[in-house]
Amino acid sequence: MAIRKFFGVILVIELIVNVFRVADGLSMQYYLSSCPFAEQIVRNTVTRALQADPTLAAGLVRMHFHDCFIEGCDGSVLIDSTKQNTAEKDSPANLSLRGYEVIDKAKEEIEKQCPGVVSCADILAMAARDAVFWAGGPVYDIPKGRKDGKRSKIEDTINLPAPFFNASQLINMFGQHGFSAQEMVALSGAHTLGVARCSSFKSRLSSVDPNLDSDFAKTLSKTCSAGDNAEQPFDATRNNFDNLYFNALQGKNGVLTSDQTLYASPQTNRIVNGYAFNQAMFFFDFQRAMLKMSLLDVKDGSKGEVRQNCHKIN
Repeated sequence: MAIRKFFGVILVIELIVNVFRVADGLSMQYYLSSCPFAEQIVRNTVTRALQADPTLAAGLVRMHFHDCFIEGCDGSVLIDSTKQNTAEKDSPANLSLRGYEVIDKAKEEIEKQCPGVVSCADILAMAARDAVFWAGGPVYDIPKGRKDGKRSKIEDTINLPAPFFNASQLINMFGQHGFSAQEMVALSGAHTLGVARCSSFKSRLSSVDPNLDSDFAKTLSKTCSAGDNAEQPFDATRNNFDNLYFNALQGKNGVLTSDQTLYASPQTNRIVNGYAFNQAMFFFDFQRAMLKMSLLDVKDGSKGEVRQNCHKIN
């Protein structure tokens, strides 16, 4: 198919068709008349934020993933806890999320131009997309029109994959959301950005791990000597979106168990090798998987709202 040659171009036509079939009510041009500058405001806000702090690219992508995998892509991860309810963001799995201020700034600017129109869920999805591009990753677009959810509960974060999962567990969890093993590995490639905290990988250091390079084990141990919150980059270019993450897995330099298992498992080893060899293939599969993820359990007008403040339900 000729269009597949354009790995970095916005979207392949076949996927746009699927968008309308899978996510009724969403559209690439959803805000064209109601808030025509919404996307530009988000893009400008993300660009300014990442110019000031490039590490926020990883934060925005991770926040979008943690949002979509719990209650669907509905901005529920943005909601603050109250006396009556402990929200998703206060789960141990979400305490290290970063970039809330970027979403808040974009929402503030958009509200000045078109109040009550653009959802926080859409802003987060667009911000993650723009962060990937800013960091050197693929260009892709997503349909807009998501509504903000009205539920955010800490117990729902049990649906997030744990850093100690093996390949079978990851395949099973992602499969429950409709993702193939290949799509799971492609999405895991988002770990080409960012860091992991010692608390999420120190258990690997208590005994000899045959899937952990001995020299890299010393590196991880040195990182952890600074405490549980010490940070270890997933690969050598923590702020660049590339395929070095998969090269690291080939060298048994995966930081998390859930990273290295992708190379160690016969179920996913071939996929890792393919992405390590061919960055363009990784980019192409990643953008398709991100589009698919952005459509998880989107809320329509009857089940959602457009929050005035991203941190609380209207």
